[in-house]
Amino acid sequence: MAYQAVEEIQVRCEKENIPFWKAVQLEDCEENGITEEESWQQMTLMWTRMKESVDAYDPSEKSRSGLVGKEGGLMDEYLQNEKPLCGDFVSKVIANALKMGCNNACMKRIVAAPTAGACGVMPAVLVTYCREFLIEEDRMIEAMYVAAGIGQVIASRASLAGASGGCQAEIGSASGMAAAAICGARGGSKEQMGHACAIALKNLMGLVCDPVAGLVEVPCVKRNVGGAVNALAAADMTLAGIISQIPVDQVIDAMGEVGMKMDVSLRETSLGGVAVSPRGIEIAEKLGM
Repeated sequence: MAYQAVEEIQVRCEKENIPFWKAVQLEDCEENGITEEESWQQMTLMWTRMKESVDAYDPSEKSRSGLVGKEGGLMDEYLQNEKPLCGDFVSKVIANALKMGCNNACMKRIVAAPTAGACGVMPAVLVTYCREFLIEEDRMIEAMYVAAGIGQVIASRASLAGASGGCQAEIGSASGMAAAAICGARGGSKEQMGHACAIALKNLMGLVCDPVAGLVEVPCVKRNVGGAVNALAAADMTLAGIISQIPVDQVIDAMGEVGMKMDVSLRETSLGGVAVSPRGIEIAEKLGM
């Protein structure tokens, strides 16, 4: 049976003396009746597709609405010609998050991790880290397992869908997954992975889903940046020895409760938030939405 708590994964790690990622892989094998080699091949393919999706970005392409498309290219130009406040690495993370959000809006192939609307967070963090620091591919695939395990628990205890839990369930969950994954890739312990996820989730708790004109473009593309940078901050805090005073499973439960209490107008219906701002309504009317 799939893990129902991050604590369950951590307990198995302790009991069997295995790393977090291996506990997730073994559960995948048991749940789907496949070998460890087959599971690894599937995750490797997912990682390969994630890298390919980053490389598929074309700054000359725009979404059908014309609202997004060039943002990733603009960030690249800014990085090349100026000195970004965030520094080189984080600026590349920002650029890749934008590129993935634009790719999704332009109907290109993306890896929905955990959703299409949040597809930029994990690749922005993991692919950029891998390429900037020349990390071994195997370590990144292990990080993908960490993210998968975290996502599985969130899906079980709360939600991954904006329609049921607001954008905290999409960008928030992706940020928590990425925070735990990059923490693991940096050598963090199983406890630190939980703290990283918890901190990332708390930082974005209550985030609403208010897509302008019902499209996964505004403010969705830029929110991927927020989720990615938040994941890095959460991981760095954790690796510095800072802990989440609220255990990760309790944070996930709280996120689920907040999602249920969120008004329907703030859960992907485009009936609240920036979707009903004067400019948001103007855009929707112009597009005939």
